[in-house]
Amino acid sequence: MVKIQIINGPNLNLLGLREPEVYGGRSFDDYLEELRAAYPDVQIDYFQSNHEGDLIDCIHRVGFECDGIVLNAGAYTHTSIALHDALRAVPAPAIEVHISNVHAREEFRHRSLIAAACRGVICGFGLDSYRLAVSALVECKV
Repeated sequence: MVKIQIINGPNLNLLGLREPEVYGGRSFDDYLEELRAAYPDVQIDYFQSNHEGDLIDCIHRVGFECDGIVLNAGAYTHTSIALHDALRAVPAPAIEVHISNVHAREEFRHRSLIAAACRGVICGFGLDSYRLAVSALVECKV
């Protein structure tokens, strides 16, 4: 069975409540049920933290045993060399994901410090960005 780890960073625990005009009105837990149902032959594990070190620890823990990582690092995308280094340190391929189109937002969101450590970047498709990333990891064997 293919094993995919989804990792969400800061403030993504507030999906469904936080800025619904940007992030939509659904919680991630609700979406996760739908995503798992769409991929019954894939084990999709989920972790969320508002703390950078916890995200790094999760990457270290799962990055040697899973088949891929879907990472929405939130604001850490634009600031964290440590997350970049953690992704480079493990063999599991990672896909950077964003719910909104970060390139249509504030200029500080246009630069990702983790993208170079990822196989690809998906942004702007709402929560469906996660499905596109899982699809890329499972079906395209990135």
